[in-house]
Amino acid sequence: MFAPVVMLLRDRMGQAQFNQLRGKAIALHAQVITAFCNRFGLESKERQNLIRLAKNNGKKLGLLA
Repeated sequence: MFAPVVMLLRDRMGQAQFNQLRGKAIALHAQVITAFCNRFGLESKERQNLIRLAKNNGKKLGLLA
């Protein structure tokens, strides 16, 4: 779904700069998930499952192209 946009952005930015941006976005998303888990008292195992789910959803949507 988003793969063409991601690939275009990667081509325009260059691989190194794109990887830096992607890493920052992934880290920020993991922080949001951690804050959510802390707020609702979820254990670290549930947090890991949510991060794994987010990664799998990103693959399905084409964000990890």
